[in-house]
Amino acid sequence: MQREELVDLNAFLTVAEEQSFTRAAARLGTSQSTLSHTIRRLETRIGVRLLTRTTRSVAPTEAGERLLATLRPALNSIGAQLASLTELRDRPAGTIRITAGEHAANTVLWPVLERLLPDYPDIHVELSLDSALADIVTERFDAGVRLGEALAKDMIATRIGPDLRMAVVGAPAYFRTRRVPRTPSDLADHQCINLRHQSSGALYAWELEKDGRELRVRVEGQLAFNNVPLIVRAATAGFGLGFVMEDHVRAHLADGRLVRVLEDWCPPFPGYHLYYPSRRQPSAAFAVLLEALRYRG
Repeated sequence: MQREELVDLNAFLTVAEEQSFTRAAARLGTSQSTLSHTIRRLETRIGVRLLTRTTRSVAPTEAGERLLATLRPALNSIGAQLASLTELRDRPAGTIRITAGEHAANTVLWPVLERLLPDYPDIHVELSLDSALADIVTERFDAGVRLGEALAKDMIATRIGPDLRMAVVGAPAYFRTRRVPRTPSDLADHQCINLRHQSSGALYAWELEKDGRELRVRVEGQLAFNNVPLIVRAATAGFGLGFVMEDHVRAHLADGRLVRVLEDWCPPFPGYHLYYPSRRQPSAAFAVLLEALRYRG
């Protein structure tokens, strides 16, 4: 069935219900002459007369009554389905797949999901924790989370978290036998705990910056982990210096279990952003989650 035929059938139903071309035209937001042309076109296509017109009224013919008997429940059913879709818009539903690193999932995503999901029982969220920068289109994710400085240009990005900072930390016991480093070059004289990337397998070079001068420092030590909590644990135990997100060690710094060094070489940097393809139309469920995650500073 062509779209034009649906328009003609709806026009016929409206005229039959209103029993007036004038009232039907007003209801449909069209002119009486256009509506008359539409009905004539439908009758010509079908090959039978559907309406009897007098100077005072309009009534269905026998053929028109038979068509109405089929048409009315069919269009009512379509109307009900459209209403249900509107309800879905008002009551979002569906599954949202997001790829993110463990730190972003714990510090940004989960606190929002914990508050949001009880109010939206028909929204389902699947989080895939991966430190690699996944291709969300190829792997069929709805969105991903990355730091603001690592966003692809063909993506729409919404900030979902505050600026972040790294911290170089060590235990007080560690510094009893070693000088506190004052510059990045001093790290060569220290035991440093390395982080190995899970995705590439390479050791992470410590990224330090001061007064616009950026350094990537390769450090050495007895230990290397692909897990940040273990780095914090080893640093707290006195095995060397760790380089981790500030919020991983905030409590340790507050109670004295760890000491911060080279703080002036660790400026803030753009925090987490939720990103998704610019060509994809977000669902109602995704729009709700996006608005809840939006960082308002």
